[in-house]
Amino acid sequence: MSIQSLKQDITNAVSKVIIGKEEVTELFLISMLCRGHVLLEDVPGTGKTVLAKTISKLLGGQFRRLQFTPDVLPSDVTGVEFFNPKEKQFEVRIGPVMTNVLLVDEINRATPRTQSSLLEVMEERQVTIGNETVQLPAPFFVLATQNPLESQGTFPLPDAQLDRFFMSIHMGYPNFEEELQIMRIYRGNEPLKEVTSYFESLEEFVKLQDKVAEVLISEDMEKYLLTIIHRTRGHEYIEAGVSPRGTLAFMRAVQARALLENRSYVTPDDVKRVAPYVLSHRLQLNLEGSLRMTKREVMEDILQTTEAPVEVGASS
Repeated sequence: MSIQSLKQDITNAVSKVIIGKEEVTELFLISMLCRGHVLLEDVPGTGKTVLAKTISKLLGGQFRRLQFTPDVLPSDVTGVEFFNPKEKQFEVRIGPVMTNVLLVDEINRATPRTQSSLLEVMEERQVTIGNETVQLPAPFFVLATQNPLESQGTFPLPDAQLDRFFMSIHMGYPNFEEELQIMRIYRGNEPLKEVTSYFESLEEFVKLQDKVAEVLISEDMEKYLLTIIHRTRGHEYIEAGVSPRGTLAFMRAVQARALLENRSYVTPDDVKRVAPYVLSHRLQLNLEGSLRMTKREVMEDILQTTEAPVEVGASS
């Protein structure tokens, strides 16, 4: 398998199950190459869960699904410490987080206490129960879905939780022709059942993740990237801008995008392509900003008004 064909092969495989989501597939792949977690936000029935399952089947490895509801407890997620009367000692039983791909459906339906059980898991890729800390397998991803329109019976994700998601992606409705194609392929088939692992082993994918750090970022591109970050911290409509954690995520994302384009260096187009998805959900708008624009619109305004450097090659 070569990096040149990776993007097209994965896109072709996903397109047999999810129609018209080539850009979303690319963003998913970028996030996974960067060891990042993904938040899928859209109305019910747009294919969020199906896409997450498709991506996980292509990756291979273990897959677990959690349906979040208000009565789900933190121990249902991370695990529990219990007393074994036969052995006469306490034992730890790890929960569904001990997997490679964890799909959390409707993450905003769980209480804040349960949501917070994912903080250590997502940031440090480990779980602590009692006095025991267990490392999670590699690779490990959290793919979470939520309905942004419904408010009854939901608990909005706190900023600390949002900041741990590498990207926030909106699926959107299919157009007329795409939906017609969906009807036809699902009329008598179940395409998801036919999806198999694209990678020979998980180690093969981990090696691809390591290649992201080898992509070069010139000094001009570093300054361009940081200028965008710092403008989020001084924008008239933003209360709190992107954190240093977001800066590092932004850097890794542009490197991964360049890698998927079979380049050894980053260009301004890489920055513009991933910025809205990596940075928008990390912004906190002030009152005036929330009344005038969405986070995505503010981010687009920053990109349009920030001068990009002249595109240069790997020799810079």
